[in-house]
Amino acid sequence: MAVRIEKNGPVWTVINNRPEARNAVNPASSKALFEAFVEFERDDDAAVAVFWGEGGAFCSGWDLKNAAGLSDDDDGVSVLSFERTTDDGHVRGPMGPSRLNLSKPVIAAVAGPAVAGGMELAMWADIRVMEETAYMGVYCRRWGVPLIDGGTVRLPRLVGEGRALDLIMTGRQVMADECERIGLCEYVVPEGEARQRAEAIAHDIAHFPQQCMRADIASAKASHGLELTNALRQEYEWSKAMVRAEGIAGARRFADGAGRSGDFESI
Repeated sequence: MAVRIEKNGPVWTVINNRPEARNAVNPASSKALFEAFVEFERDDDAAVAVFWGEGGAFCSGWDLKNAAGLSDDDDGVSVLSFERTTDDGHVRGPMGPSRLNLSKPVIAAVAGPAVAGGMELAMWADIRVMEETAYMGVYCRRWGVPLIDGGTVRLPRLVGEGRALDLIMTGRQVMADECERIGLCEYVVPEGEARQRAEAIAHDIAHFPQQCMRADIASAKASHGLELTNALRQEYEWSKAMVRAEGIAGARRFADGAGRSGDFESI
């Protein structure tokens, strides 16, 4: 089974399970990863997903052995097309979930390599937890394979254009400590602990009122490229409904004594 899901209450761990290929993605696993995250998005009981690779590697990119079987005149339409959508509009990318715009948070738990398309999958997640021995890199630079799963879009947004172009042009290895320093990951943990830490963070997030949090996530993402006044207006329009949906009830819980002295366990 190229992909499996392990569920622990509201937290789902989606596991990339091709350790014999360092979790490189082929057409079958691309489809399976896409379907797993669409299922997560649709399930009302699921709140946060952790994305992890079995066997000490997050993902070593697209399976180049599969790509080597394409004919020289293949224009890539079958791989790159935006036409592969579900009935409710979800679009599948070459690496699977890379073109999904989910309403729920995803945390990448990165061990070993997250390179080429694997780096793009890690950047697709909302936050990244990397083991201290893990690394990223645009390794596809060596083979003339372009970034086609959001790498040229998400990388500059995460680290800034100059740093992004350095990584895109050189294809160099970027270890976890540098990733944290430049904003390419949010947490660095000891080897073997990425999944555990990511799942702990996921359970903390799942504990919060979900509608408000998802609206804030959506607003933060949708503000890219907007003029400041328009971005602020958009934030207001999205947020005012959340005050009615969850904010007033939350304020009443606080007024009744919840959360006093920093105790948030019972909120």
